[in-house]
Amino acid sequence: MIFGRKKREPAQVQTAVSCGYSSGLSFIGGVETDRCERQLYRSLRENVPVIDAALGKLIRLTGTFTVRCEDESVQEDINDFLKRVRVNGNQHGIDSFVGAYLDQLLTYGTAVGEMVPDKSGRRIAALYNASLDDVELKAGKDPFDITFMARSVTGENTEVRYPELILCSTIMNRPGKIYGTSLLRGLPFVGDMLMKIFNAVGTNWDRVGNVRFAVSYRPGENDRNFTKERTAMIASEWSKAMRSREPRDFITVGDVSIKVIGAENQIPDCEVPIKMLLQQIVAKLSIPPFLLGLSWSTTERMSVQQADILTSELDFYRGQLEGCIRKICDMYLKLRGIRRRYSIKWDCVNLQDEVELARARLYNAQADQLAAKDKEGCNE
Repeated sequence: MIFGRKKREPAQVQTAVSCGYSSGLSFIGGVETDRCERQLYRSLRENVPVIDAALGKLIRLTGTFTVRCEDESVQEDINDFLKRVRVNGNQHGIDSFVGAYLDQLLTYGTAVGEMVPDKSGRRIAALYNASLDDVELKAGKDPFDITFMARSVTGENTEVRYPELILCSTIMNRPGKIYGTSLLRGLPFVGDMLMKIFNAVGTNWDRVGNVRFAVSYRPGENDRNFTKERTAMIASEWSKAMRSREPRDFITVGDVSIKVIGAENQIPDCEVPIKMLLQQIVAKLSIPPFLLGLSWSTTERMSVQQADILTSELDFYRGQLEGCIRKICDMYLKLRGIRRRYSIKWDCVNLQDEVELARARLYNAQADQLAAKDKEGCNE
């Protein structure tokens, strides 16, 4: 061994088509509607940059975490594992896996991953973000039993052999449904309207901004016999003047008039409708507009309230991810034969949150102190 340590190769991935990428085949008897809906959300993020930017900021603002344990050696061991674990073949660290997992969760409402053990089955060798096109969730015998079906190379769905290695999270589940609801639900219509406005603005600027001319020639009574020749001459001279890179005079004879096509028309003001549509997007994604570069008039107090709302949203997403993270840590400790209690400590969103929390603790301590003094006065 060159480095003095044997490289642990991961075993076969259950949730990938032939241990590779998706072949693009649809499920046999599966949910083709959900597949089309996922494609719609992907197209929405590609065509509306503000939506993609908002989701990206939510993922990055969710932050990172560390595992706290009473046993310092176990804490160091598990944090080293989370920092070095292989992810999707070309990445390392739990942060890469959680970022892709949360991105899938917000976009589709459902996220699926897998813990891939090494060939000996004694350690977790890698973490894999599975594609929802390769995995199907089915209800079992009761509402609390979920079966994971993976698609094979032939397109058939087979139940995974080790469901305890599968990671699955959903948000905003509808009653009686296994799959979650995308955070982008309701935005395709808004995105379609926004794209129509952008396309119309581009078309109008192409027509009005890129100036086109209408050259009209009215032959006189003595020029009717030479109309064809003079028209060809005017067209030739006008084309030469337009193709010239330097300013060039257009000289002709006869009654010739030149007008700009569309000069009388004005491009409609699209600022108000675009702002209305962006407000719908911001309200749906619960992200302050100033984080997206939208300079809307706002007060300092309103900005603080928007930051507080964003913090509560991030706490909700962290809670959704914590179950997945705990399952990874539990499996790692179980394979190592370790039984220790631990906690997950998330990093603060920003320093302002720490200041507000410290101020709240100060006010609570002062209130407790005043209450204690009042109680002592009453006893006397």
